[in-house]
Amino acid sequence: MLFRCGCLSITQHSNNISCWLIILFFFRSKPLQIWDHKVQNGHIKRITDRDIQSSVLEITGTNVSTNYIVCPADAKKTLGIKLPFLVMILKNLNKYFTFEVQVLDDKNVRRRFRASNYQSKTRVQPFICTMPMRLDEGWNQIQFNLSDFTRRAYGTNYIETLRVQIHANCRIRRIYFSDRLYSEEELPPEFKLFLPVIKKNKNAADDHESAIEEEPRKPPAIFADSR
Repeated sequence: MLFRCGCLSITQHSNNISCWLIILFFFRSKPLQIWDHKVQNGHIKRITDRDIQSSVLEITGTNVSTNYIVCPADAKKTLGIKLPFLVMILKNLNKYFTFEVQVLDDKNVRRRFRASNYQSKTRVQPFICTMPMRLDEGWNQIQFNLSDFTRRAYGTNYIETLRVQIHANCRIRRIYFSDRLYSEEELPPEFKLFLPVIKKNKNAADDHESAIEEEPRKPPAIFADSR
C-alpha cells in the first residue's frame, strides 16, 4: 500500500525546476506525525541544540538497534518516493550511529542500505548492503545517492524509496529527498543549516561584546565505495 507524506517544495528559476520532498522537519508542531518510534533504554525527544539555537530531534540509547524512528509509521505502507537523493542534516554525538533505507529496484526487489559509523568494510548481500560512514565533529549533511548505490551494489536501477529508519545516537534537524544535489546558493532558506560563530569585537574597549556570523555547512558525510 502506498503512503503519501511529507512537504513538497517545487521552485522554478528561468527554465530550471527544483524539487524537494521533506519527510522530517521542525517548523511543524508534530514533526514525527508520519513516523513511528521504538525506545528501550534511551530516549527520543525534541530539544534545542545550542550550536544552531534551533529545535532538533535527539535519539539516544545504549543499543542502537532498539532506539529508532521509522517512516512511514504503518509497516504495511510504503513511501513511494521516486526522488533519488536522500539528504539528512544531523549532529554527530560521538557515539554509535546507524540508519537504514529500503528501496525498490527495476527487478521489483526490495533492497536495504544500512550505513553506520562503527563498521569498517562494505558488505553486499542479495537484499542488504551495509557500509561504513565517517562523520565530522558537530553538525553534518549526509547526501545519499540512492540511484548510484543501487546501480553499483546490485547492477539494477533505482525505482523508489519504500522506508527510512534512523537509529541512535544522533540529533536530527531535517530529512528530505531531492531530484539532484544542490549547492548552498540554490537551497531555500529553510533547507540551510546555519552554525553561529561567536567572534569577539576587535575593539579592545568592546572585548565583552560579540557578533554572530553564519558559518558554511560542513561537507557531506563520507561513505565507503559500495562496489
